[in-house]
Amino acid sequence: MIVDTPSELHFAHAGGAERKTQIVIVGGGAAGLELAARLGRRYGRKHHDIILVERNRTHIWKPLLHEVATGALDANIDEVGYRAHCHRFGYRFFNGSLESVDTEARRIHLAPLIEGDREIIARHSLRYDYLVLAYGSVTNDFGTPGVSEYCLALDSREDADRFRNSLINQCLRVSRSMLIDPGGDARVRISIVGAGATGVELAAELYNAANALAFYGLEVFDGRRLEVSLIEAGPRILPALPERLAAAAHKELEKLGVRVLTGTAVTRVTQAGIEAANGDVIPADLKIWAAGVKATPIRGTLGHLEVSRNGQILTTDTLQTRSDPRIFAIGDCASCTPAGRDSPVPPRAQAAHQMATHTFRNLGLLMAGRSLKPFVYRDKGSLVSLSRFSTVGSLMGSLVGGSLAIEGRLARLVYTSLYHMHLIAIHGWPRGIALIAFGRVHSILRPRLKLH
Repeated sequence: MIVDTPSELHFAHAGGAERKTQIVIVGGGAAGLELAARLGRRYGRKHHDIILVERNRTHIWKPLLHEVATGALDANIDEVGYRAHCHRFGYRFFNGSLESVDTEARRIHLAPLIEGDREIIARHSLRYDYLVLAYGSVTNDFGTPGVSEYCLALDSREDADRFRNSLINQCLRVSRSMLIDPGGDARVRISIVGAGATGVELAAELYNAANALAFYGLEVFDGRRLEVSLIEAGPRILPALPERLAAAAHKELEKLGVRVLTGTAVTRVTQAGIEAANGDVIPADLKIWAAGVKATPIRGTLGHLEVSRNGQILTTDTLQTRSDPRIFAIGDCASCTPAGRDSPVPPRAQAAHQMATHTFRNLGLLMAGRSLKPFVYRDKGSLVSLSRFSTVGSLMGSLVGGSLAIEGRLARLVYTSLYHMHLIAIHGWPRGIALIAFGRVHSILRPRLKLH
C-alpha cells in the first residue's frame, strides 16, 4: 500500500503547487536523532518535511545500556520520547521498521506494525527527495552455534530490561538458597563474551549492582556471590585502548573478582555454558554476547545500494551512497573510509555524532546545488568506565599534542561529559543544560538501583 504524506496531499489540493522537499531519516539512534533535530531547527516545516522513521518509540543512548541492564540507570527517566521531541524540533515521527528501499521510485517501504496477532498499521511506503539511512547495528554472533538460543545481547532497551530481570531473579535464587543453607556456596555465574568497551563496562557494573542489593532486602547477597567470566578471543582486553591502560583495566577487573580469559575463542554456546576452542567449558547461568557488531539486517532489499560483508552500506567520502547521491548513510550501518585512512570509520558514538553533523552540512550544500565536503573523521580517543571503581581512557587531538592517557577522576569527568554532549546535541543548549542539572539532582534522590 502506498501512503502519501500530509505534505503531499496538502499541495495536491492546493492546485498542483510544488511539493515540499521531503527528507526521510531511517533510524533514531545517536546519529539519526541528532540529524533530525538539526534539520528541524534549521528548515522547519514551511518548505521542508523532515520525517524520522524508527521502530522504537523512545530513544536511549546506546553506550548507557549496560547501566540499564544492571539497574544503575532508570531508562524511564533518561529516555527521549520521539513524539514529544519531534513536536519541539519541527520534524515528524513515523513509528515503523524499514523493510526495503526502492531507489528508482525514491520510496522506502515500511513493514506492517503488528501488536500481538493484530495488524495495527498495514505495510506502506513513503516518498523521499533525500534519504538518510542511520538504522544502526546489532550484535554480531559470527554464526557461532547456540548464541541466538542461549545468549542475551545489549542492542536495545528491551534487551537491557530482559537482562536486568534475569539478573534479579538469579540473585533472588542465590539469596534464598543462602537463607536455607547459610554454609552453602550458591553463586550467580555470568559469562560475557567480548572484552571491548561493552563487555568490560558490564562486568564492572555487575559488581556495583551486586553490592547495592543489600540495601534492597537481599542482606545475604553481595559481590562475593557473583562469578563473572569475561571471555576474549584476542590477546588482551580493550584493543581500542593503549596497552598500558588495557592492562590497568584488566588488573582492576581481577581485583573486583572478574575472571578474565584472553586468547579464548568460543566455539559453541549451550544452556549449561560457554564452550571454548581449547576444550574448556565455562558454566554460566546468564550468558551475554558482546563480541562485535554488524549492520541491522533489513528484511527486503536496499535497491542498488552496495553493502559490505557485514551488511554496512558503502559510502563515498561525502557520506553519500556510491550508487545514489540523494541517499546518505551514517552511523553504525555505514562503511566510510575517508581519504588517508586504510580502514573504515569505527562504529562508535563519536563517529555517529560527527557523521550527523557533517551530513547536516552536506545536505544543505546538496539542496543548494553546491559542491559537497568530504568527511574527515577526528578520533577523540576512547574511554571505558569501570562503574564507580575506576575509569580509564585516552584522549587524542591537537589540544593534547597527539595522545594522552588518563585515569581516575579526570577520566570519569570526561566520560560523563560525552553523554552531556549528546544531550545538548539532541535538545539544544538551554534544555540540555537543564536536563544535565536535573539528572544530577535526581541521581542523589533516586534509589541506587532500579529493581522493577
